Amino acid sequence: MEPARDAGRFAYHLKFLLKTDLIEVDSESKKYRLTDRGRFVIEFAEYLERKTLQAQKLLVRTSKYSIEEFDVNKIVTSLRREAEMPLELAQKIAKEAEKRLLKSRTRYVTAPLIREVVNAILIESGLEDYRHKLTRLGLPVYDVHNLLMKQGLKAFNEAGKIVLEEYALLNLLPRDISDAHLAGDLHIHDLGYWTIKPSEVIHDLRPFLKYGLNLENLDFFRHSIHPPKSFEAALNLIANVASYSAEEVAQGQTLEFFNVFLAPFITNLTIEEIRETLKFFILNLTRYPGISISLELCIPSFISEQQISTSFIEGQKGIYGDYSEESLLLASMVIDVFEEIGKNKPLLNPSIIVKLRPECFSNSHTRDLLLRIHQLAIGKASIYFANLLDAGDSHKVFSTFGCMLKPDLSGDWEVETLRTSILGAVTINLPRIAYECEGDLRKFQQILMHRLEMAIRALEIKHRWFKSREKTLLPFLIHKIDGDQYLRLDVSRTLVNVAGLTETAEFLFGKKPWEDENALSFTAEVSKQILNFIKTYTRDWRFSPSCLPLPKAPSRLAKLDIERFGLSKVKFQGIRRNPYYSTFSRVSLVDNTKFKMLAAYAEITKPMHGGALMAISPEGLTCELDELFSTTRKVAEVYKVPFFTYDWKVTYCRNCMKGWLQQLNKCPHCGSINPLVSFTRY
Repeated sequence: MEPARDAGRFAYHLKFLLKTDLIEVDSESKKYRLTDRGRFVIEFAEYLERKTLQAQKLLVRTSKYSIEEFDVNKIVTSLRREAEMPLELAQKIAKEAEKRLLKSRTRYVTAPLIREVVNAILIESGLEDYRHKLTRLGLPVYDVHNLLMKQGLKAFNEAGKIVLEEYALLNLLPRDISDAHLAGDLHIHDLGYWTIKPSEVIHDLRPFLKYGLNLENLDFFRHSIHPPKSFEAALNLIANVASYSAEEVAQGQTLEFFNVFLAPFITNLTIEEIRETLKFFILNLTRYPGISISLELCIPSFISEQQISTSFIEGQKGIYGDYSEESLLLASMVIDVFEEIGKNKPLLNPSIIVKLRPECFSNSHTRDLLLRIHQLAIGKASIYFANLLDAGDSHKVFSTFGCMLKPDLSGDWEVETLRTSILGAVTINLPRIAYECEGDLRKFQQILMHRLEMAIRALEIKHRWFKSREKTLLPFLIHKIDGDQYLRLDVSRTLVNVAGLTETAEFLFGKKPWEDENALSFTAEVSKQILNFIKTYTRDWRFSPSCLPLPKAPSRLAKLDIERFGLSKVKFQGIRRNPYYSTFSRVSLVDNTKFKMLAAYAEITKPMHGGALMAISPEGLTCELDELFSTTRKVAEVYKVPFFTYDWKVTYCRNCMKGWLQQLNKCPHCGSINPLVSFTRY
């Protein structure tokens, strides 16, 4: 009733209830309460209603694939167990649910329907916290149908991911963080795997090459593989490692020091034997998304002086430095195989990370190999360059998606860079903060700090979750090799990623960072503030700021901002149908401002200790190898860009199986239109 409108009606009914002795006034609380007569009348009315409506029994189809007679006490039990509701309140809600279900006069109801009715009552009663705990995870029938129609067998994995996403948002993450993700203030990556998988893993092949795989004690695997005695056996073992790890990793894996650790196995083998074995291995790796092979063109001293960790030369003394020629040969064979496989159609997975050390440019053999790598980098494979020219960078390791790891804590490069993982990442929507602050830079800083705090809290929750459940979540990755757990979760990193640095500056200052000193100064200062906040707030080196093109976030955040603020206000890259925010720097070699862009990028991303990526577009150039080689050297030596790649666009014709370094609507060779496929890196 409305107090102003229904005061007379309320007084009339209240007077009638008092007169008939159905209610009375509590002298202490001054509130009305039921008398014994009133309580009897209600119970009798409910009994009559129940008897009348239950002439036809209400049946329930349960989640156990059985049909049972409806029992209101089961609702009470569920509310007590799942929502931790007080008994009296649970009985009240259960009775109301029973009343509504009986009035529906349906032949039978399902357990999900009962849950929906109960949740509706909880919402109407203002009991939102209880409803939150009681919510059922799952997909509507329509969504499941669409998944099956569009994805077929993949629908099983996709449906599972959606359920786990809902679980993480509803039960694992605090409400403010979940709401921020859904609203687009930030983006929690791999949310479907948030509770069961790390994002990336950096492998150390040496323990496997020395001890093999002993999985006899793991219920899921129950077998073992002996230490390899040949190159073929070693590659088969690594393929098994990649296969088992793929089940426990959300995004990707990096095979670090690949050619160095395998160099002892190719002695006395012919070039053709090495090539054929490698080709089979690399084609096998294409089945596992996000694999990177890290190549060393010059073995660093901290590796070359180490004793070889393999049973292959058991009883012999040897160091990796003794196999420098074999290591370079193996790197060359990897490039050979990629050239052969990617002759017409680009080989996007696995990708290659090439370590650039000072000796790479001075040695004629490594220079020749680098030229071949540059040829491969233009339209044939995913090649990334890791800049390790400075002495202080020699121990850095880069992951599949560009995350940078270095020995920050103890200085032990093996412990802190190998056999570790990137547990998770959260991307901050910087343009959203710019739109909300409306030009007030002090307010911008306040909102930024709040969003950073939420991102760090989310990552802390994931780290604690994995530490408490590592044995059940990651049976393979945490299995013991020679008494030591393989994956070192204690030194695993998390990323506080940022999206839209360029668009933020453009919105606030009207120009991009390399076009205006104020915009550049602001953007660089934001990067420093992010690093300083993480250091101060966490006092933990495992949280690292980054600016990397992690999947889904750039497009999703831009689309949400366009819906909220309008197309005219939002600054974005791409086109209206496919907008996105920049999460890396793209530099065109034909742009007159390319050197300003390189300098600006170097300054902006310097505080990004977790990693940053620059994509160099050679479109419009003749793509001469010497020219690209010179560009690589200048980007690494002069501008000190830590991690970069060459961006390209390729059109591939399925009809004649030929490819071209440009986007085409018609095949120049056979004239086909429909079989054309366009490949773009970013």
